[in-house]
Amino acid sequence: VQLQASGGGLVQAGGSLRLSCTASGRTFSRPGMGWFRQAPGKERELVAVISWSGITTYYTDSVKGRFTISRDGAKNTVDLQMNSLKSEDTAVYYCAASDRYLYSKSQSDYDYWGRGTQVTVSS
Repeated sequence: VQLQASGGGLVQAGGSLRLSCTASGRTFSRPGMGWFRQAPGKERELVAVISWSGITTYYTDSVKGRFTISRDGAKNTVDLQMNSLKSEDTAVYYCAASDRYLYSKSQSDYDYWGRGTQVTVSS
């Protein structure tokens, strides 16, 4: 299974970016999916996760009201719309998928990880 993320780049503070991630290689059963990020010198952290059905979502406090996670279950894709970006959002963003959980906030529950896409927000 491979996860391919795209959409990162350089943007000014207050701007927007949309990240997309597509899973390929085989058909998942009912995977929970999510986005995580790692800033320089910091541990990787959860940004947003979404259940297999797309009904349940969770956002870390710092992105609530600014980021929106969505998915297309039929295509095994997950997107992250990021608005009102701040310099502290600068990080490498990773998409992830779980083969074992329909929904999870725990990084250890995710079985597949994309290579990451850089998001840089200039102030």
